[in-house]
Amino acid sequence: MTSEILVKAVDVCKSFGTFKALQDVSLEVRKGEVSCIIGPSGSGKSTFLRCINLLERIDSGAIWANGELIGYRRDGNKLYEMSDAEIARQRRGIGMVFQRFNLFPHKTALENVVEGPVQVLGESPKAARDHALELLKRVGLADKAGSYPAELSGGQQQRVAIARAMGMRPSLILFDEPTSALDPELVAEVLDVMNDLAASGMTMIVVTHEMGFARNVSNTVAFMDGGRLIEHGPSARVLTQPDNPRTADFLKAVQR
Repeated sequence: MTSEILVKAVDVCKSFGTFKALQDVSLEVRKGEVSCIIGPSGSGKSTFLRCINLLERIDSGAIWANGELIGYRRDGNKLYEMSDAEIARQRRGIGMVFQRFNLFPHKTALENVVEGPVQVLGESPKAARDHALELLKRVGLADKAGSYPAELSGGQQQRVAIARAMGMRPSLILFDEPTSALDPELVAEVLDVMNDLAASGMTMIVVTHEMGFARNVSNTVAFMDGGRLIEHGPSARVLTQPDNPRTADFLKAVQR
């Protein structure tokens, strides 16, 4: 892991009507770091991820990723919203894995992984296919390349989704509670793939309720509640000796 900051959020706010989903959230994630975001449901964790990936526009504050201001371009002292094409370009370097897989149901596992590199990155079908086969092998699904999502278990679908995110050759992958929709016996196979990614040096921001993963794999942990970032620091400290009483109460509740 280097000291280079790959993601930086400063005073990020986001509201939906009168509901304040994010309130002055500031966070830094360094290249090669695994950062877990924990907290109760409705605390703003997933909204924050969606703002990083430009699936939601922030109301105020700023987010930088890969050295670029996300969603806006600066002209002198003024900021202008980026066009859809400019946003699509920024999004290419940020992979995202959702709770519900979001695979194309009419495409095979291989076709799901190939689609983005061919259509978005402009790779040749052969190069994209060869890379996709390598990725499916890496996530333990080389024998399922020709299977459709409906023929796969939830854990297998999520592993295809991870391979699909990796197929875009991102510098950062966001995981939005990637195991929450899975039966308990399928969780380990997805976490194993994420462990492998972390070991390879992939920068990851993971919204999760898997405290074991946060404890054993992540470098830093951020605790959110009520749309605010309550505490952030090294995993070992935050998970064992949190500074904030609210963090301590949450950890006691989830570790019972």
